[in-house]
Amino acid sequence: MFASQAVFVRRRLTALAVVAVLGLAVAALWPSTSSGAGQPRWHVVRAGETLWGITAAAYGGDPREHLQDVASSNGLVNDVIVPGERLRLP
Repeated sequence: MFASQAVFVRRRLTALAVVAVLGLAVAALWPSTSSGAGQPRWHVVRAGETLWGITAAAYGGDPREHLQDVASSNGLVNDVIVPGERLRLP
């Protein structure tokens, strides 16, 4: 009877190991989002808005990190924007 218990335990451990390996493989291969994977957002400028204010609202917090990205994505050479202008927010 001892040999049959050993076989049972070995089979259970083998099954557990296979399930663990499959779980790790699925977790490693599961697609995840990244900061650059999202679709760009768009913003239509309204009267009285500034590039600084739009960037601060879109990204939250201090907009300095993102101002250059927004400006270069839209071909802006300065911070002048006009109502109705469509800005790409990368």
